[in-house]
Amino acid sequence: MPSTALVQSPSSRCEFGIAWTDITPPVGMYHRMWGAASHDRSTGIHRPLRATAVVMRPIVGHVSNVPGQQATGTLETCPTKTVLVSLDHCLLRAPEMEALLSETCRLTGLSRSELLITFSHTHSAGYLSRDRADFPGGDLIGPYLDSLPGKIAEAFRTAQANVRPATLTYGSTTCEMGCQRDYFDDERGHYVCGFNPDAAEPLPLNVVRVTCRMGTLARPDGNGDDTNKDGQECPSYVATIVNYPCHTTTLAWENTLVSPDYVGALREVVESETHAPCLFLLAPCGDIGPRDGYVGDASIADRNGRQVGFAALSVLAGMNPAETDQVYVGPVYSGATLGNWRHQPWDASRHASTSVAKHAALAVPLPYLASLPKLAEAEPVHRELIAAEQAARAAGRLDEVATLRAKVERQRRLLDRIRPLPQGETYPCPAWAWQWGDAFWVAVEGEPYHYFQSELLRRFPNRPLIAITLGNGTNCSYLPTREAYSKPQLYQPEVALTAPGSLETLTDAIGRQLAEWDT
Repeated sequence: MPSTALVQSPSSRCEFGIAWTDITPPVGMYHRMWGAASHDRSTGIHRPLRATAVVMRPIVGHVSNVPGQQATGTLETCPTKTVLVSLDHCLLRAPEMEALLSETCRLTGLSRSELLITFSHTHSAGYLSRDRADFPGGDLIGPYLDSLPGKIAEAFRTAQANVRPATLTYGSTTCEMGCQRDYFDDERGHYVCGFNPDAAEPLPLNVVRVTCRMGTLARPDGNGDDTNKDGQECPSYVATIVNYPCHTTTLAWENTLVSPDYVGALREVVESETHAPCLFLLAPCGDIGPRDGYVGDASIADRNGRQVGFAALSVLAGMNPAETDQVYVGPVYSGATLGNWRHQPWDASRHASTSVAKHAALAVPLPYLASLPKLAEAEPVHRELIAAEQAARAAGRLDEVATLRAKVERQRRLLDRIRPLPQGETYPCPAWAWQWGDAFWVAVEGEPYHYFQSELLRRFPNRPLIAITLGNGTNCSYLPTREAYSKPQLYQPEVALTAPGSLETLTDAIGRQLAEWDT
């Protein structure tokens, strides 16, 4: 086999714009995300929350509409642009998610095919359900939700005004902040959802550096060249994207502060070095959580975020200059015979290959879990638990009250999950795939296990892969591996809505689409 003489920098070329705005809710708004929490209202702010909007458009002449396969139920072909919005919240129920998507599209003029809203998944931002209006601080939820589309539209308009031709350069490393969290409790003989040191392994951390050339900003008509006044190329740092698979659950039931969890400190570390916005995209992590988590100490969340942030900076420090590849230019005869490698600027062919843009939107049919209760069965159980909690409280049995309070919350959330499900034998799970130059991007609804990402990485080892979860909602809930369903009392299969094998079916459907492009 001949020696490698050219090492390409994995890259994409597209038109790119980014902007963010503050979406921190008012102190005192209903906050209780955890069943074990004893508080209802937030008491302060740890770090502010953000809504970040990214606009990505194909470079003219390089877009490709993708006909879909009947088996995977493709919904539409390539839109003129993709608008990705990331919110520092955990998730939204189906009614609130639908309202957010509809009103955001109305305010921005975007079509549904152009808009993808995802979440950093922090569990410390508040539980945003309008049916909690009667709870302490619940009266603030409605006005806050009403304000979100306008703030997203504001960020979108700024991002769109900043759109310019850009180069996305990809790099990766591993980070041990997160860890597998399906832990077997030997004493009690069942699984719990928490740090599992017996399955610890480094997790992939993907970093995208977005740069443009100053020359593209110099001309008011937007048709700038690629040089500064001295005729030299002049790159400008536009943004950093960090994609990491770890639940944002450092802070848990003891925490009463509004917080983006570890994501806040992660962004601070990266932005202090790059002086450009940092977008965090949560990768598939249904079975992954922080090694050090479920605490009330916000400094632990900051420590976790710094660990990921510094790992991201190490990737940025090792990246080649934008729009260059490494090429072997031959030997240099010195005290030793040295191999001379240099950064080679791209030619027209390389510019063209990194500018390819493809998109497919899928609806993958996943069978419902056979044991999934009907709404008429689940509602009486909820009422019975409420009555039991009230009786225990009246009798002063405080140990029972805490347990029953958590069970009431769990049953209420089960009702929230099954109410919006469509009728029939299968759930049409939404998923999206893009090719941006050398890279594949994928997004899915709900919370798949990390298998989804790791299996696609195994199938496409030579492609950067940006994997996004919680795409436009979480109606399908968790998507565990087939094997996880056999683990006694494991949380994720207990709240799953689809049958064993659903995650593998979804992964295969996305994999087939990416394989068509992997030429």
